[in-house]
Amino acid sequence: MFDYTQYQRNYFMPPEECLDWAKKEYVAHAPIWCSVDLRDGNQALIEPMNLEEKLDFFRLLIKLGFKEIEVGFPAASETEYQLVRTLIDQDMIPQDVTIQVLTQAREHIIRKTFEAVKGAPNVIVHVYNSTSLAQREQVFHKNKEEIMQIAVDGAKLLKELAQEAEGNISFEYSPESFTGTEVDYAVDVCNAVIDIWEPTAEKKVIINIPATVEMSMPHVFASQIEYVSKHLHRRDAVVLSLHPHNDRGCGVSDAEMGLLAGADRIEGTLFGNGERTGNVDIVVLAMNMYAQGVDPKLDLSDMPHIAKVYEKLTQMDIHMRHPYCGKLVFAAFSGSHQDAIAKGMKYREDHGRERWTVPYLPINPEDVGRTYDSDVIRINSQSGKGGVAYVLEQNYGLKIPYKMREDLGYAVKDVSDKAHAELSPEEIYAIFTKRYQNYTPVFSVKGCHFRQEDGITATVNIIVDDKKNLVECTGNGRLNAVSNSFAEFFGKPCEIICYEEHALEDGSDSNAIAYVGIKGEDSRLYFGIGIDPDILRASIDALITAMNRSME
Repeated sequence: MFDYTQYQRNYFMPPEECLDWAKKEYVAHAPIWCSVDLRDGNQALIEPMNLEEKLDFFRLLIKLGFKEIEVGFPAASETEYQLVRTLIDQDMIPQDVTIQVLTQAREHIIRKTFEAVKGAPNVIVHVYNSTSLAQREQVFHKNKEEIMQIAVDGAKLLKELAQEAEGNISFEYSPESFTGTEVDYAVDVCNAVIDIWEPTAEKKVIINIPATVEMSMPHVFASQIEYVSKHLHRRDAVVLSLHPHNDRGCGVSDAEMGLLAGADRIEGTLFGNGERTGNVDIVVLAMNMYAQGVDPKLDLSDMPHIAKVYEKLTQMDIHMRHPYCGKLVFAAFSGSHQDAIAKGMKYREDHGRERWTVPYLPINPEDVGRTYDSDVIRINSQSGKGGVAYVLEQNYGLKIPYKMREDLGYAVKDVSDKAHAELSPEEIYAIFTKRYQNYTPVFSVKGCHFRQEDGITATVNIIVDDKKNLVECTGNGRLNAVSNSFAEFFGKPCEIICYEEHALEDGSDSNAIAYVGIKGEDSRLYFGIGIDPDILRASIDALITAMNRSME
């Protein structure tokens, strides 16, 4: 039964107004990033990664620049335990990287966790217990004091075991299910833990606030985080971390507004993998900063490679509309969008613009390893003349005259519409050459000879139905003389309205291309092209096609 009345708002507002975050405009610097792909992300996979796959994923995270990586819950399974031991025993952890391990606030699990991380140069032991009203009442059957005691006992044991252990061990605490917890009570629990650990500015602890299940709009979460930030003990000795999930589809907004509200650190995953609807997507968060001129402190410059490795190891597909990485996120099919992008790119080139302002492209696709020829201007039945011209220029060096673009655009659109398919650059080029090059269904020309007498006189050998016809006409130039010959012989107009030419490639032996447009008997424009090392020959070939098309 679809009955909305069975639901209510299960979050808690902070006990005082907390809206300072709303006065800030943007996230001004990157947070501390902690990838939880190998733990939270992995446990959500249909088929969790094996040891070798986890090691490959770890290497990827290192390559991207993560300095804190949650590698697992070592007390949960042998595979998790072996991953931690392999990383330590094989000296696979760079000196500037800290691994993180998760443990419940239960004595035997904590002890097993410390056993797993023995010998690690830098490790964060992350302890948690659930604090929400629903969990207290329905799962644990404990009151606030009893739940707080679980956290306190766990914190004490971590401190005790860390004093006995070697290496640099840091602490992290999470009031799990924070979003269903009274905000002031969550702060009380966190402060009780902080008081046990006694952090300093030189030896900080992490207090991690998880949106274990996203329950509110992002602005509510931001106000909750601001309250937490303002009321934590020893705030200068605490790294305030966020662990958003995406149940309401607002994980990124929660993280960004949470950073405005005082958070210092983000736990998330590549491409938003994780329990249910996933964790917050670190790729989107980082690229959002990048797109506003803020250094994200992660290297996402080869997005196709990152996506390939991720999909191989997780057996998860990245959605084609995924921000910054999806196969279609830079694609423009709409004619008006294509035209704006092409003009924006031309403007950028002509004016030497340093700042990126191209319409419809929030970032330069090349910054993340994408290409214009295959990723940006995409052609289907919705595309316009500018997009088709852009594809031909980018891929084949063709500079289609403005007057010719409409005719070409309709020709390409017709093919795409009938095929119900996108067209590749190769297919577009084939349509272009078939329509405009060497098209002679009515007549062809076997030779032209010129002499200069009061202008230019052309003798043109016009072939119709295999019959030779020598036609002689004068013009103010060679091409004009040939067009006059066609007009006189066929008794139809052959006025050149459009003429452009350019070299196709550098070098003295390169071909030239000529574009010719004439006004037909019906006042429409008809076009042809010619390609030849001799520009006159190319121009005549283009005129022949244009005249043939006008007489079909």
